[in-house]
Amino acid sequence: MKLGVVMDRIESITPYKDSTFAMLLETQARGWPIFYMQQADLYLRHNQARATMKSLGVQDNSESWSEYGDDIDQSLDALDVILMRKDPPFNMDYIYTTYLLELAEKAGTLIVNKPQSLRDANEKLFTAWFPQCTPESLVTADADRIRAFLAEYKDIILKPLDGMG
Repeated sequence: MKLGVVMDRIESITPYKDSTFAMLLETQARGWPIFYMQQADLYLRHNQARATMKSLGVQDNSESWSEYGDDIDQSLDALDVILMRKDPPFNMDYIYTTYLLELAEKAGTLIVNKPQSLRDANEKLFTAWFPQCTPESLVTADADRIRAFLAEYKDIILKPLDGMG
């Protein structure tokens, strides 16, 4: 099993609380090779989704948790699975990345999370379809509504719709 991961700079993560890192540790424990990519590494050539990727080793060490191997330029369909773990912002680069991953999916690679679903379902708004699973919530750009919601509930969490948080 060959696993690829599209994510932000691995040097920037906080390993002890990063769920992608936990998945990479488990992948490596199973003996599966890991190939690391950032959005800018993906490209399309002759109607084939490709990337310049790096082999990646990880270790559960808060000082030094990753080590890159050599660059490998290959088709995304050479991988069995690709984890799309890029954090927001949800911008046009993100959309373009999902298109390239969708081509890899069409060629037979399992993409987790499904590219079309990433485009169709904003993770913060999608909870509205499952009100029985969520606390009272408010989505608004109106500061007065936010203040009224705070006055009513006393303790609230604010999150951007298109960013990490």
